[in-house]
Amino acid sequence: MITAETIGRIIGYHGGEMPVVSLYVAAGREGAPALPARLRGLLHEIRPLAWDGSLDRRARRSIRADIERLEGLDGFAGSGGLAVFCCSEGDLFERVPLPRPVRDRVMVAATPWARPLLAVLDEYHRTCVAVVDRRSAEIWELYQDEMTGLGRVEDQVPHGPGHLGRHGPAGDRVRNRADDPTRRHYRTTVRMLDQLFRAGDRELLVIGGRAEAVSCFACFLPHRLRARLAGTFEVDPRTATPADVRRGAEHVVERYERAEERRQVARVLDLAAAGRPAALGPADCLWAASVAAIHSLLVQEGATAAGVVCDESGWLAASGDTCPLCGRATRPAANVLGELADAVIDEGGTVEHVLADTELAGHLVAAELRFPLPPRPSPAAAASG
Repeated sequence: MITAETIGRIIGYHGGEMPVVSLYVAAGREGAPALPARLRGLLHEIRPLAWDGSLDRRARRSIRADIERLEGLDGFAGSGGLAVFCCSEGDLFERVPLPRPVRDRVMVAATPWARPLLAVLDEYHRTCVAVVDRRSAEIWELYQDEMTGLGRVEDQVPHGPGHLGRHGPAGDRVRNRADDPTRRHYRTTVRMLDQLFRAGDRELLVIGGRAEAVSCFACFLPHRLRARLAGTFEVDPRTATPADVRRGAEHVVERYERAEERRQVARVLDLAAAGRPAALGPADCLWAASVAAIHSLLVQEGATAAGVVCDESGWLAASGDTCPLCGRATRPAANVLGELADAVIDEGGTVEHVLADTELAGHLVAAELRFPLPPRPSPAAAASG
């Protein structure tokens, strides 16, 4: 699991005079060359820098050592891809398994190129899971398909049957006093949750337990935690295993994510219907990415489309042998929607892959824009330029 500490080390690192090599490589894909061949191809792109006389001798030595180390990368089964950040002379080597596939690419700069990494992680919610009853609470974190224990809260006051054995007004007073430890326990648990949310980057809260206890505990949540509540699930805290808790929490998060996707799609469709800056379908979205107009992109999960790319100007389109912006020859892209997502990330936008059943399925892609789209250039523009 990618931790906040790892991310902090990466984005906070500066090599000074020493260059940092940032490498992204996907796990095995159907029809793709084997990992060693793909690594050789990527590293070939930066190999000339290892002998570039314009660079400091120590910097060239660092790049050569980085290339040698990266050539020896082994497989990484179980992940969608891998990001590696290294600077041999600066004592940096971070190997980060990624939960989603990424495009193979490499960059050399003064700082780690972390934008693609952060874009992948943006699609995963760091979730705090509280399994509660009247006397105890177990706190977990669910993130990237892994669950980690964060702590346990125990009520130390006994709840014997004698506390609840009377009837009538006097008995009600006894029951209220007997409930005081439960209320204190719930408040203690809420304080722990509040501290966890204030101290970290957790986004969602999920509560599990018996229905009555969950309902009662939720009443103690302050507004700031109630706003993070993604949902609840029923489980017996006395017999539930960590696997039971994980399954229950994952179902809640999945429902939340599908609902959030539907809200995002509805928002972009509403913007388009109102004539505000938005793009629907590959043609408009590809042009929007070509002029760096996309603030957030929605992609139907599994959608693909062939197209073309100009590596000089960044122009993306469904077809065209020549770029209308610079006149250079384009290259074919088997899945131009993947190139589209990468272009949005490189320009600081966000990308959301939508699994929910929405109207996006008819468009494949949609985007909220930073500004209205300018007119598309005609094919003759490049020729006349």
